[in-house]
Amino acid sequence: MALGGRLRELREQAGLTGKQLAEPLSWQTSKVSKIENGKQTPSVSDIEAWTKATSSEGQKAALLASLHTLEVQHAEWQRILRGGIRPRQNSLAELDQKTRLFRVFESTVIPGLLQTAEYARVRFAESIRIFKLPNDINEAVEGRIKRQDIFYRPDKRFHFILTEAALRFRMCAAPVMLGQLDRLVSISGLPNVKLGIIGFETQYTASPWHGFWIYDEDKVLVETYSAALNLAQPQEVELYANVFNELAAVASYGRSARAIITRVMDDLTEHLPGE
Repeated sequence: MALGGRLRELREQAGLTGKQLAEPLSWQTSKVSKIENGKQTPSVSDIEAWTKATSSEGQKAALLASLHTLEVQHAEWQRILRGGIRPRQNSLAELDQKTRLFRVFESTVIPGLLQTAEYARVRFAESIRIFKLPNDINEAVEGRIKRQDIFYRPDKRFHFILTEAALRFRMCAAPVMLGQLDRLVSISGLPNVKLGIIGFETQYTASPWHGFWIYDEDKVLVETYSAALNLAQPQEVELYANVFNELAAVASYGRSARAIITRVMDDLTEHLPGE
């Protein structure tokens, strides 16, 4: 319906009625109506003909991207994970192989590529419980850790931004989180990894509404409770890239980032048994 509505706008901006658009294209007028009202999905050739007839060829790339992502743009977890969690890790690994630049922002959890096996196990156990999934947790953890081999590929670059909240949320037992924080310190030293931390005292210029992953300049992945949103329209990718740049500008890096992580580790150590 959104795609049809955008096509309607282009027709109206061109000053054409549905009949005036349909006739030179040898279409039935009903086809124009069905497409505009979301009753019929246009083909690639339909969009090419529509943009040409309305003198809006500049919109063709965005419209085609929208068309190509219609089926995968809103992928419900129940459908994605019905075969278990490991297949999802396999599909992400395929995407990893194709990507050269990863830009990742997370406000509440540690990103999958940075997770220790113990932290990942807790995250997967949560998904299995909430979505009532087949229990393939051992295979899923193995798949997630295997994906991390990609850090040692010199042709890959990674830019992670985490909030201090993501380091402090009690998402697992204290010893597991301490191991996870130590992992962050270690991986921040890799030459192709840039790790930024936004401390609690930082003044934000862009709100940290939710986490997202940007793969090169091609795709943005946003995970919600119910679905994975795969955004591929150029204007969407550009928007998220701009937000990422705003967040990156206020993050702390290097020694300052490690100081925040160390401070959180010190605070967490106080809550260990016997401390």
